[in-house]
Amino acid sequence: MLLDDLSDTASGPSPRHRTVQVRVGDGACAVLVGGGAPIVVQSMTNTDTADIEGTVQQVAALARAGSELVRITVDRDEAAAAVPHIRDRLAKLGVGVPLVGDFHYIGHKLLADHPACAEALSKYRINPGNVGFKDKKDRQFSAIVEQAIKHGKAVRIGANWGSLDQELLTAMMDQNARSAKPIEARAVTREAMVRSALFSAERAEEIGLGRDRIILSAKVSAVQDLITVYRMLASRSDYAIHLGLTEAGMGSKGVVASSAAMGILLQEGIGDTIRVSLTPEPGGDRTLEVRVAQELLQTMGFRTFVPLVAACPGCGRTTSTVFQELAREIQDYIRDEMPGWKTRYPGVEALNVAVMGCIVNGPGESKHADIGISLPGTGETPAAPVFIDGQKAMTLRGPGIAGEFKALVTDYIEKRFGA
Repeated sequence: MLLDDLSDTASGPSPRHRTVQVRVGDGACAVLVGGGAPIVVQSMTNTDTADIEGTVQQVAALARAGSELVRITVDRDEAAAAVPHIRDRLAKLGVGVPLVGDFHYIGHKLLADHPACAEALSKYRINPGNVGFKDKKDRQFSAIVEQAIKHGKAVRIGANWGSLDQELLTAMMDQNARSAKPIEARAVTREAMVRSALFSAERAEEIGLGRDRIILSAKVSAVQDLITVYRMLASRSDYAIHLGLTEAGMGSKGVVASSAAMGILLQEGIGDTIRVSLTPEPGGDRTLEVRVAQELLQTMGFRTFVPLVAACPGCGRTTSTVFQELAREIQDYIRDEMPGWKTRYPGVEALNVAVMGCIVNGPGESKHADIGISLPGTGETPAAPVFIDGQKAMTLRGPGIAGEFKALVTDYIEKRFGA
């Protein structure tokens, strides 16, 4: 194929097309969502919010892992009373991440009874499916929105497949049943999700909440439903959008499902803030969902968070585990050092490192990286050429290859990114 025949129409991710930008938080820790701002990573604690110390420690861990917004459950008086203390304790630890209050059923009452909580939170999450029922619904929804206006807070209006507005859904199902050409129930439910979010946003604006304070979401647990619902939502509004597959599951299933669904939508320009909702292993690390979200955005080319380590998958030519151990060691080393590197070495997150296992692709991949090493495969000469900025710089030999290469990576970072 001649170069003149090539098209660049498919190169790179789609641009963000949400025109409304929302500011979440105040001062130096404020986060911008939508309107062309970088896609924001967020997460949620699973501690009892009334446990101040436990919640502080988990919020701090999530923030240090890279969560730019952290949501906490506010489900009763004890939790609401704890929120300002959590905010203050985090500030003393130097953690300025905006806190989002997750309200269901009695949010209107908790915000009214605990003004310090209403002030301490940076954003309120409202589920239109359980904010209130029948004649109480609008009154209680309005009360939360009025608190947001009073305190200058953002609001996420989050419809959810598992707690959808039953009054709206029932009316739409009945209407569909009477139709001459009824559609399948699942399609009606998807439409109800979108209408619930949009109707609620319109009502919030009627009450006086600005569009620049509203974020919408419509979470479901099936990949194809999520893609369809968010396409519908994005095509019918320009509000900032929070993206996430709810109840994604545990382990690799949750990672794959979330990545498959959100990857398609992000590529289409849909999604201004994301959460990868993973079910943690018993006693597992809650920060895993933050790392997965970062890796999704970075591998798709939307943002850079940490240097990438490319490593081959291994084959019959790489029966030694040396390259695997070195790849893991380098990856862990980079993650451990990143908090300090971010301040000392601006731009270091764009670094690319390659740790390859044999001569087939090793030298080529190492040349494409900023710094790379090609370890000897089975039966190959026991030597490991190192490539820096595309050029062979040296060859390492002997049992100390791992330590020597780690030192070379550190030296490269200092020279390229140091002041």
